[in-house]
Amino acid sequence: MDMDSNKDFEISFKYPIRVRYADTDKMGFVYNGNYLRFFEIGRTELMRHYELVYSNLEDEGYQLPLLEAYVRYHNASVYDDLLEVETKLKINSITSKLRFDYNVLRNNELIASGFTEHLFMKVDSKRAVKPPAIFMNAVAKVKQKYFKI
Repeated sequence: MDMDSNKDFEISFKYPIRVRYADTDKMGFVYNGNYLRFFEIGRTELMRHYELVYSNLEDEGYQLPLLEAYVRYHNASVYDDLLEVETKLKINSITSKLRFDYNVLRNNELIASGFTEHLFMKVDSKRAVKPPAIFMNAVAKVKQKYFKI
């Protein structure tokens, strides 16, 4: 797929999660707070899949603290459901913030959707910074490998 390098493009990744008994509440549904954990798993696996590995950022002295999180619940999920977390990230519009969008699906039925927004931060100063070179170099590799840009 060939795209203009000045336009936004989106990477996405789907990752399966089996609902464990410990994920459910007294009513037998997945506890609402666990969807944020599912989002984190989806985000981590998307980054790993595209070689934007979070631990590499940490090794270079950067972190991505959470600024905002939102979850909308569409349907209930229960013990032993096989869910799929679909995570998306727009690339070219990267500023000091990253926004990940999520859909949690069960057999293509929307269970929950939402987003998280993160800020690049230098560990030693605890200050917001522009995306570091290690991240932008990895993004350039994604563009070349997956989008031929």
